[in-house]
Amino acid sequence: MYQSLEDMDDIITTLDGEQHNKEELLEKMKVDDFYYGHMGKVALSSSSLKTLLKSPKTYFLSLTEELKESQALRDGKLFHWAILEPDVFDNVHIVDVSSRNTKMYQAALAEHGEAYTAKEKAKAEILRDILNKNKEVKEYLKDAQYEVPAVKMIDGLAFRGKADILKGDCIIDLKTTADISKFKYSAYKFSYDMQAYIYLQMFPEAKTFKFIVIDKSTMDIGIYECSEEFLEYGKEKFERAIEIYNHFFIDDNSLEQHCIKEIL
Repeated sequence: MYQSLEDMDDIITTLDGEQHNKEELLEKMKVDDFYYGHMGKVALSSSSLKTLLKSPKTYFLSLTEELKESQALRDGKLFHWAILEPDVFDNVHIVDVSSRNTKMYQAALAEHGEAYTAKEKAKAEILRDILNKNKEVKEYLKDAQYEVPAVKMIDGLAFRGKADILKGDCIIDLKTTADISKFKYSAYKFSYDMQAYIYLQMFPEAKTFKFIVIDKSTMDIGIYECSEEFLEYGKEKFERAIEIYNHFFIDDNSLEQHCIKEIL
């Protein structure tokens, strides 16, 4: 399976040039504010590489501006908390309103920094309960580690990641989908192949990567194991994204000169 040949160095040099003790950094990364906040600016991830492939300009903006959070991302956060961090889920600030455009919701957001509607939380609870009733899923969740952070130098660049579930030599990632019959195609579209490839680099003890997926409409559950072909696609995307990053953010070429060229 795909694993880095680089030594497991104890020193991590983040993108800002600062050096850190790996174990100390991993401890700090257990806190979401540090992981998504500080580390989101000074380390690459599967998400940032996905953005780079789509638009290096958008990636640059993500470093300097707070981008609008999509509904899918909000739903995904609640779903993950419900399954993996129930203590966080239980303490989410909930506003019983019909819309996030209401004054009551906006006031709660201003006061607490983060808030969700009762409807959003209820949807996550339904998905959680469906998954927890499935015997095969419960077996994957049993005696596993949740939300395991990792940080590693890959191709000379600092990468961060958090495995949803780490059980033995298998990494398991939870996903929701609007149409599970199309998940095999959307997995390529949303670069889950690259995510799986990167995570198998970051967790040397892992040999396989699987997705547990639930359809938000039908409540059907799917379990998908990543093939060598799938991971090879992920590796190709990874290498292409690193080229883009190095071109604009290491070699300091102007983003103004970025131009997409294709044949129709």
